Amino acid sequence: MTGRRPGEIALPFDPGTRIEAGLTFIGHVRSPWAKGTAPKNLRAARETGQGARIELRPGYAAGLAGLEVGQAIQMLYWVDRGERDLVLQAPLHGSGLRGVFALRSPVRPNPIALGTVVITSLDREAGVIGIDATDAWDGTPVLDLKPWIDTVDVPPGWRPGG
Repeated sequence: MTGRRPGEIALPFDPGTRIEAGLTFIGHVRSPWAKGTAPKNLRAARETGQGARIELRPGYAAGLAGLEVGQAIQMLYWVDRGERDLVLQAPLHGSGLRGVFALRSPVRPNPIALGTVVITSLDREAGVIGIDATDAWDGTPVLDLKPWIDTVDVPPGWRPGG
């Protein structure tokens, strides 16, 4: 485990030893990012202008039916090279300590990340989806894809900033 910031608290156990469900990876992210080069979040990734792609594993390409270029999708991915033991963290972008469930940090008991991305190209036959950006490292496993639907994914009456 890497060094801790003041006040951070690690779990007294390894969450990876408490496996209670099985997952299958449907594909992998292909991006220009690696440890030390990745943007800190999806907003920063978009600012780089670097696109990426999702390559589905064999057998999943038929699941792309109904998706279109220009459509937003939610990509759930497994931060497989991340740490997973911090429950209280000291984020660099904020003041004070915050619980893992109040952060988008990749350090979490289940290293599942969510990014809403835009489809920039689509090869249904090959099972390859071009996306506008990602902060995921090259080779990061993809758990699932879901369409972003404003009437479902935006809370009723919600406005930015409050």
